[in-house]
Amino acid sequence: LHLSIRRQRQMCIRDRDKIQTYWKESFLELVQLCKIKKDEKIIVLTETISREINFQLLETALKQANLAFTHIDIPTKPYKLEPIIKSTGASNILDGENQYISKLKKSDIIFDLSKEGLMHSKQTKEILSNGTRIMNISDEHPEILSRLKPEKKLKNLVKDAVSKCRNASYMRITSDAGTDLKINMKKTNTVGVWGWTDRPGTLAHWPGGLVVSFPNSSCVNGRLVFQSGDINLTFKKYFDTEVIFDIENDFITKISGNGSDKKLIEKYLNSFGDKNAYATSHVGWGLNNKSRYEALTMYDKSDLNGTELRALSGCFLYSIGANEFANRYTDGHFDLPMMDCTIYLDDEMVVNKGEVI
Repeated sequence: LHLSIRRQRQMCIRDRDKIQTYWKESFLELVQLCKIKKDEKIIVLTETISREINFQLLETALKQANLAFTHIDIPTKPYKLEPIIKSTGASNILDGENQYISKLKKSDIIFDLSKEGLMHSKQTKEILSNGTRIMNISDEHPEILSRLKPEKKLKNLVKDAVSKCRNASYMRITSDAGTDLKINMKKTNTVGVWGWTDRPGTLAHWPGGLVVSFPNSSCVNGRLVFQSGDINLTFKKYFDTEVIFDIENDFITKISGNGSDKKLIEKYLNSFGDKNAYATSHVGWGLNNKSRYEALTMYDKSDLNGTELRALSGCFLYSIGANEFANRYTDGHFDLPMMDCTIYLDDEMVVNKGEVI
């Protein structure tokens, strides 16, 4: 049955998606950077709505590297909620799948090709704590992935930013539009993603190139003022109108604005009926110079997940929803890259009006 489904998916690949050589090279580069040993157990995790062409490219790369793998393909699960769930980083495909979780925990590396990704899934912490590493390949068209193929120089850039965050007492974000947000960094967990993982118990995603901090309880206070041109990655659109978030002890307490963006965000969050949908997930900034601001205008919505815009160099990334470090889980989620912000760590300016120092 699984083979039959896979053949059907292969037949559905469009002519313009026929595999290109440079796509193969990018996937092979990823596999090589993960430094997988011959005796390590590899699992490729997909679901029935995973992007088939990315599976084919990964399969080709692993074979070219002479690495054997096990393929686990799980039927996609519907969400039991009325809101439309997109780009959460918290896939539900492992819910109730203890037999598969057990197999994943016994592997050395998982290539995650699930539609929403396992970054914030409830089972991820358990899998990582067993020493397994997870390599998430974001649900992007391979053209996007190949344009943002992993680069070694990103690693040092990201590691330096992580070190600065971990040594800071607070982060402050300001803008000419009126943004003024402060985060207690003494009670946060900071991670960096440069696009691949070669260490046990770690998770990475491709595309990479960003630093994110997950605040624990009562760490985030202030105001965010979104302007036309900022980005809503859950809706895969640029802001057209001003929206203001007032934030107290991690939670959005008030949403202001007079345009369609405010209405869309407010109605979407209200539909979850979940306080945690209003909570801060993570904060950080992008460091990938190859990420393009105009990307949302250049691809169909079905062709991109938006990870590129999360890593956009100099953007301030504010996200609400699941935060496993604060033990908050929810299906409500927004990734909201903001342009032209200034970011301070203590008294050191690290981003000046959208430009990385």
